[in-house]
Amino acid sequence: MNEVLTMDFQFATTIEKLWVSVTDSSKLAKWIADNDFKPVVGHRFQFRHEPSEYWDGIVEGEVVLVDEPNQVSYTWSTGDERHIVTLTLKDLGNGQVNLHLDQSGFSNVHGLEGARYGWSAWIEDLKNELEQ
Repeated sequence: MNEVLTMDFQFATTIEKLWVSVTDSSKLAKWIADNDFKPVVGHRFQFRHEPSEYWDGIVEGEVVLVDEPNQVSYTWSTGDERHIVTLTLKDLGNGQVNLHLDQSGFSNVHGLEGARYGWSAWIEDLKNELEQ
């Protein structure tokens, strides 16, 4: 089974500002989690979330594609799950930018729905970050 999460979000910003928010480690820390991300193909990194009794909070990743300012893609691994996250930015004109998210590799629909919930919350934090 290879379930794919697909989501689209629009922001009133520039493609350059959104690019920085989805690729700069200090910006990512404000809306996803502490990390050591660098937009360099082959760079291995971690997102470090708050651990719980069920999960250590660590997401392991490796950057697989960088096409500034249009697209970034990386692996997203936790436990036995290994996904590919691809963020595609498109300037819609009139100060609007679309962020298209694909996260592929889910082994079950429960993981996919959990990711949908998580990304929806993070995107609200991204929106707040972009307004600052």
